[in-house]
Amino acid sequence: MREVLRLFAAMGGRLADSSPMYGAAESVIGDITTQLDINRQLFLATKVWTSGRESGIQQAEQSLRRMRTRQFDLLQVHNLLDADTHLSWMKDWKAAGRIRYLGVTHYQENSLPALEKYVDSGQVDFVQLNYSMAERAAEDRLLPAAQASGVAVIVNRPFADAALFDRVKGRALPGWAAEFDATTWAQFFLKYILAHPAVTSAIPATRNPKHLLDNMSAGVGKLPDEAMRQRMLALVNAA
Repeated sequence: MREVLRLFAAMGGRLADSSPMYGAAESVIGDITTQLDINRQLFLATKVWTSGRESGIQQAEQSLRRMRTRQFDLLQVHNLLDADTHLSWMKDWKAAGRIRYLGVTHYQENSLPALEKYVDSGQVDFVQLNYSMAERAAEDRLLPAAQASGVAVIVNRPFADAALFDRVKGRALPGWAAEFDATTWAQFFLKYILAHPAVTSAIPATRNPKHLLDNMSAGVGKLPDEAMRQRMLALVNAA
């Protein structure tokens, strides 16, 4: 993970998204970014994943210590667990300067209506959701709602748990992918997401430095326009 984080920062990466749900990830991020002296250039985000106000506050305090920071750039309610309770005290933390932004997350399409409710309510600055060429339900309502409300969007599951790679296994990347500077299938899939006007960031997640370099390259060069995005979909859906 040290090399992944080093390369991430060196290539201009900003968003380091974690959660108490991810084992020792918060501590790993805190330790390595401190050792590399890159924590100030990163946008540090984590989540609350528990029920009850006091339990949530205690968990967030622990996350601050683990990530070795005095302020979260973003604190999110993980999978909407007890969201109303947590958003209440998180607003107080935001007012006090302990967090810059607050948000809600989920990874399943059946939770998109609930996420949309929070986007429309004006309570959140960020929403994190699953979106990919294989899971496009967010395009119908939630992404337009976030764009209209000025809510930033973080995309998880951009490869649909590798299902997209299975669809194109053994197939060569089309030559026309060069028109939007994609040289690999990973970049092809990520550029589709990043080209959506509502999307702020995508989080593929990897421990592999080679995959990190590949994924980060999706943010370089041109992005497909809407006509090209439809062509991309047609190709992948035909697989």
